[in-house]
Amino acid sequence: MLTNSLIYLFAAVLSVPIAKKLGLGSVLGYLLAGVIIGPFALSLVGDQTDVMHFAEYGVIMMLFLIGLELQPRRLWQMRKSILGLGGLQVVFTSLLLWFLLIALTDLAWQSALVIGLAVALSSTAIVLQSLSEKDLTKTQAGTNAFSVLLFQDIAVIPILALLPLLAVSGMDIAIDDHSESLLSNLSAMTQLAVTLATIAGIIIAGRFLSSPIFRYIAATRLRELFTAVALLIVLAISGLMTTIGLSPALGAFLAGVVLADNEFRHQLEADIEPFKALLLGLFFITVGASINFALLQQNPVLILSLVLALFLVKFAVLFALSLIFKFTTQQGLLFSLALAQGGEFAFVLVSSANQYGVFSENTGSTLTLVVALSMLLAPLLFVLYASFISRTSQNKQEQADEDIQPSSQVIVAGFGRFGQIVGRLLSLQGFELTLLDHSPGQVEMVRRFDNTVFYGDAARTDLLAAAGAENAKLLIVAVDDADKSLQIIDNAKEHFPHMKILARAIDRRHAYQLIKRNIESFRRETFDSALHLGVEALQTLGISETDAKRAGEVFNKHDEETLIQLAEVWGDDKSYGLAVRARLEDLKQVLEKDQEKTKE
Repeated sequence: MLTNSLIYLFAAVLSVPIAKKLGLGSVLGYLLAGVIIGPFALSLVGDQTDVMHFAEYGVIMMLFLIGLELQPRRLWQMRKSILGLGGLQVVFTSLLLWFLLIALTDLAWQSALVIGLAVALSSTAIVLQSLSEKDLTKTQAGTNAFSVLLFQDIAVIPILALLPLLAVSGMDIAIDDHSESLLSNLSAMTQLAVTLATIAGIIIAGRFLSSPIFRYIAATRLRELFTAVALLIVLAISGLMTTIGLSPALGAFLAGVVLADNEFRHQLEADIEPFKALLLGLFFITVGASINFALLQQNPVLILSLVLALFLVKFAVLFALSLIFKFTTQQGLLFSLALAQGGEFAFVLVSSANQYGVFSENTGSTLTLVVALSMLLAPLLFVLYASFISRTSQNKQEQADEDIQPSSQVIVAGFGRFGQIVGRLLSLQGFELTLLDHSPGQVEMVRRFDNTVFYGDAARTDLLAAAGAENAKLLIVAVDDADKSLQIIDNAKEHFPHMKILARAIDRRHAYQLIKRNIESFRRETFDSALHLGVEALQTLGISETDAKRAGEVFNKHDEETLIQLAEVWGDDKSYGLAVRARLEDLKQVLEKDQEKTKE
């Protein structure tokens, strides 16, 4: 086990950077790494079945994270593209392939139909990873490709239920008892009732039980415990869905959608992302290693012709749909190329179809090879698209589609008394905010007043990224801890240098440190209120309102200048003490001179 782990990691570390350097993307790098170490190349690893089952959790976690980005309201807004575009793609592709297979081969109509349904599905993992790497997820093609993939994942459930009804007479049946769900022996109505009850239970638990549990865990201040809970949620829901015979990936997506409005959403995303990335890479490696090149050598012309036919048929259907749904030509091309390959769920359908005797084992092996090769070649289609489409036109399209998935303009770190004032002012002016706070109690209290604030430590790079730092224009650091404030600023300036930073200064020492970091601006939390109170004190003591306000303005200007000058000698006690006394004497003289001018 340890040896295999070292082989997988070494292959990934060696192949992926090279593929990225050549502009091929990480997905193709992982696939090529799998091919190299697989049984049909260097033979460093053997059968990939068990490893692939484990690595599929990468796909499951990816769909959970996608669900976290989709509030139920937005998912409802996407219903037309999910049901309309996604449904038409699966139906048209399956029927067209069905007719072609019946006309050109001697396959039974049942076998041809299942093959059509299996290859109509695309690779969720490859498509979403490739779109994300090339920053195309927010384009018209990217958002609609996701809708189609989501429908395909949903369609897997009825397709699996259909397989026993499509068994071909005379074909060997070898059903694996361990693959049956707990509901297999129940009536159809009972299965439906249990399924609906399970989904309802996930929704209810996500809405009413998750927040108290997360707050309890967050109060411990143990990051590893929060990570453990995040993984527990994904694995438990996946196991539950598998037990009742549903897609674990779909269950994880549903859980993500339910938790999309949860204040701990960004923390969950940041904790699961590293596991998702690692397991997804492992999944791609296992796909590459499982490609049966021996079968390819036996029938190279037939296999490659089938791969080409698969690409052409799916591309034709997808491009026709892009025209019907009024995509631009460039976005229609990207949409069609992105989804033209086969997908990982085809492996599941082929395995089940073999068990139920829908087609022969030889047909299943050929189909598996065709789908695996199409997945191997899929990232090259993105490279092909990038070589023909200019980056300028892509950016224009992304701007045109910005209303589909808006990005945060401002991130506010710390939503206590200081951050709330800033946040209210900005939101009233129409700016979109992502609010973060590291105190579970504060998050709970603020959300009682219908404010959307998320739990998390903004000093973490992954959390800032999850909160939208890649697209945000401004970071406002309003936390009440000077050291934490500096950590957040240093981290943001290193990893997101495009963001402008405004900060709350806790005291004068903190203000000096902010000056050295050269942020856009900062305000001392008590200075302005104290200055205003001082002006009112002068008026109470008999000084006119005009003179009192003038004295406050002079004091404010002089103190701002002093702050900048003293920052240079901060840390040298002797020099700093002399400078402070000198500036106080200077302030006294400035005020006296201003009073004399006023009297004149």
